[in-house]
Amino acid sequence: MPPTKPMATAAGTLRARLTSTLRLRGGSDAAPSRWATPGHQDRPNGYFLNRTPPPPGQSRKWEDWELPCYITSFLTIVILGVGLNAKPDLTIETWAHQKALERLEAKGMVISGEESE
Repeated sequence: MPPTKPMATAAGTLRARLTSTLRLRGGSDAAPSRWATPGHQDRPNGYFLNRTPPPPGQSRKWEDWELPCYITSFLTIVILGVGLNAKPDLTIETWAHQKALERLEAKGMVISGEESE
């Protein structure tokens, strides 16, 4: 059985590095935050994305990225909807059904919706 001492040492080193990283990310008051720029609001103010709503009767101004994003999303949905509905049926069940119908027709058995008298 291999000695467990190197594994324990490696686990201890990894644990020490992870706990120090987690302590930094937790945000203590003594150390500066890695995730917020000094001078910016740290706590949320209760509004979505920390933006205050516009005054009544005034609409929000769109940002530069919004129109291209909305257009691209809409076109993607349309293209996928049309493309996925128009794709051919290539399942194994459909292929097997067609082959079975071909074999029955070759044997002379009539399989159709109408019965001949």
